[in-house]
Amino acid sequence: MNVRKGLPGGQYKPLQEADIEKIHQTCMRAFAEIGIQVNFKQARELFRKAGAEVDETTRIVKIPADLVQELISKAPSTVRLCGRDENGELDCDIGGTKVYMGTGGTALNVQDPGSNDARRAALEDVKNMARMVDALDNIHFYMLNVYPGDLPVEQIDVNRFGAALNFTRKHIMGGVYTVEGVRDVIKMAEIIAGSPEKLRERPFISMVTCNISPFKLDESYMHLAMEAARNRIPLVVPAEPLCGATAPITLAGNVVVQTVDTLGGIMFTQLVNPGTPVFFGCISSITDLRDMKYLSGAVEMGLMNAASAQMARFYDLPLYSTAGMSDSKVNDGQAGYESAITGLMVALAGGNFIHDAAGFLEFCLTASYDKLVIDNEIIGMVMRAVEGIQVNEATLAFDELKKAGPGGHFVSMRHTRRYMRSEQYVPQLSDRENRDKWQAAGARDSRARAVEKAREILNRPEQPVLAAEIRKRLVQEIDGLQLELMK
Repeated sequence: MNVRKGLPGGQYKPLQEADIEKIHQTCMRAFAEIGIQVNFKQARELFRKAGAEVDETTRIVKIPADLVQELISKAPSTVRLCGRDENGELDCDIGGTKVYMGTGGTALNVQDPGSNDARRAALEDVKNMARMVDALDNIHFYMLNVYPGDLPVEQIDVNRFGAALNFTRKHIMGGVYTVEGVRDVIKMAEIIAGSPEKLRERPFISMVTCNISPFKLDESYMHLAMEAARNRIPLVVPAEPLCGATAPITLAGNVVVQTVDTLGGIMFTQLVNPGTPVFFGCISSITDLRDMKYLSGAVEMGLMNAASAQMARFYDLPLYSTAGMSDSKVNDGQAGYESAITGLMVALAGGNFIHDAAGFLEFCLTASYDKLVIDNEIIGMVMRAVEGIQVNEATLAFDELKKAGPGGHFVSMRHTRRYMRSEQYVPQLSDRENRDKWQAAGARDSRARAVEKAREILNRPEQPVLAAEIRKRLVQEIDGLQLELMK
């Protein structure tokens, strides 16, 4: 299968160059005149030492534009997120306009293959989602996408990462919940890598903490970010401003809040450890103004995340963005068109690490096994669109046109055989048969075929990725790691 990944996007630009400059200037005014509330004392002290104005009573930190630029310039412009294959084909080079798409997190519920209902997610689902991602070629990375409600919070980090590390070779990113959990996950990855140095050389894990919109750095999240940054683990400190709730109702106003929030987190990581690999993080969306709930499938979400792709390039930072979700409760037409529209918009805009692009329904509350299969197909088509049309002497095919002449054909030509697999996306799920053949095969729709594929993957014998001696050592040295994950 021809897997397309890391292709250059950037063809779609919702912002004009003048718009980008206006947003930037508004953000700089926000930093200098409004400031950000920093609720972590150690962070306030770092900002103060760097030259920011700190009010300890209000915990407001005001940062001049030149200091903002100085601090964010310390962050690398590209970050390599590694897989664990021998030839590096599973690596993702995040930055510029290169596009990668994968899962996201963190859903509380799961929809089993063929079901329209949702149940609470468990640790077994983290493992099974990893197995699905490993088998679905167009999904480029595994961002831990479910929260195992059957575990106490102090065991969440090691077991989510442990399940993923043992059942997929693709890069693993995940949200983290405790400082001790961050330390244990890093230790676990260092054991697997062979040494701390080898993990930093080829980081196959990365982490997510969060900001609180608008303009607020939370104490607990910043403590987690500090631990990851100290250890030089690739990190994103994203923001999730919602139009009409935690950001202005206007999309431009949301982009301002989003940019200020994530740059605040980026600056903090560079104060902790200059050069820490960190992403410009966007999870912006809108609210349903009838009841103020979060919406994940709105076209405006695609617009704002596409705009953030432009802002990230303006600041020369790699982008963590959001697209490909649906507010539908089942895998119906709504789920398909919402996922495809936002996924295509953000990918064509050059979103680098597009998470949530596979498997999410119901305002990101539910991760669906069926939808992973469907979205694998959508991502394949989206990436073909990102690739665009290659125009060169070979693809213009003048010699072949001359050979065929008026009224000729190209069916038997060597040129056709040479390019037929690379030029066209060949779907794995879509039906392209005539009606009689489709009916003879059971007249199944796309969801029925996705259910069959999901069940086929899950019914395969489990294949741990980690060697037996590594699994044994992890169980011995990592407190709280579930033995069943490492069998």
